[in-house]
Amino acid sequence: MNHIIIGAGAAGVAAARTLLKELPGDTVTMVSLDGEVYSRCMLHRFISGERSAESINFINDGLLSCPRFSWIRGKPVTRLDGPSKTVFSGDEKTASGDTVIIASGSNSVTPPIGELKTAKNVFGLRHLDDARAIVRAAGGAEKIAVVGAGLVGLDAVDGLLELGKKTGKKFDITVVEMAPSVLAINLDPHAAAAYQRLFEEAGVKFHIARKVVNTKSDPAPEGPRIKALELDTGETIPCDFVILAVGVRPAIEFLAGSGVKTERAVVVNDRLETSVPGIYACGDAAGLSGIWPNAQVQGQTAAKNIAGWNLDYTDRFAVKNTVNFFDLLTLSVGALNPQEGDETLIREDRKGYQKLILREGVPVGVVLQGDIAGKGYWQHLIKNRIKIAGLGRSPWKVNYAEFWGLENNGEFKWVL
Repeated sequence: MNHIIIGAGAAGVAAARTLLKELPGDTVTMVSLDGEVYSRCMLHRFISGERSAESINFINDGLLSCPRFSWIRGKPVTRLDGPSKTVFSGDEKTASGDTVIIASGSNSVTPPIGELKTAKNVFGLRHLDDARAIVRAAGGAEKIAVVGAGLVGLDAVDGLLELGKKTGKKFDITVVEMAPSVLAINLDPHAAAAYQRLFEEAGVKFHIARKVVNTKSDPAPEGPRIKALELDTGETIPCDFVILAVGVRPAIEFLAGSGVKTERAVVVNDRLETSVPGIYACGDAAGLSGIWPNAQVQGQTAAKNIAGWNLDYTDRFAVKNTVNFFDLLTLSVGALNPQEGDETLIREDRKGYQKLILREGVPVGVVLQGDIAGKGYWQHLIKNRIKIAGLGRSPWKVNYAEFWGLENNGEFKWVL
């Protein structure tokens, strides 16, 4: 049998490895627009010049040289015929197989504002080609506008600041964010404010709780080039180019007419199978958590189910973020802000900031800024809704030892 994988990201590569292991007599064909494998979370390090394209390649085993694996790279998938499991690029039949795993990821969203969709100096930061385009544009730029102050937007800013240090060029960077704080999805306002201050100290300007409502452009033979952004306040932000970091959308346009049911993303059951038997989906394409480890587990689960395991993907907990800018580390897990009736515990000193949200004695969210070493157990407590009230000590004193016991055979196990 031959198995088709659409996409060369974390989920797709994990699926390929698993299929080759579980089905040693079968072959795997991966088809992707990307011509390279790379870690998306390292794209800002490529912009800064700290990493090369080769050094952010996350395949370090023998996958690419496996004789049962083939990779059709640089081919945009434009259509999938569901019944025949055939992938097309334009009118060209690219590959066909007995099963398909859709791991096509997502693309940056471009809002229909002014000429953002048509201008030639507007870039996302989702693909390696985006990062390359940003580096090229930065070579002749002084003023840069970044729309969106989430992790991707601030990653781009961080990469540009480091690029400036390396090249001796000082960029004039302005960030526009419609939320009331930076990193609004990842951190509570207090922890996020610490990062805004550090970026401001590095010379970055912020317009918080503001919207871009229009653009000003210069005509050019290859298409318009934006020279300024207009905000809802009437202010104008001059720029040589724009980076958009306002969200992503599953890259599933090619599924129209395939028979695969989609809503905002591909609809899958607990085994990650779509409405068409033998076709599976995982990662951003399925609207599931796209964070790296979760995407890998999803790819592995889809592949194992093709191999007959009948596994449910149950680990849908993904509300975990680790932020690190200017060597300031922050870990957030679960809820960022309390609901009515919750108990909120906060402690802060010159070494850091910590916030814990308890709901009927059960931790539902934690933000730890500063020293986060050895704090991974909070994810287990929050994910599994383990009550910590009544232990006879401060919740801040809780640690792994509270929840381990010994089996008769001397092995450790969770006791709560």
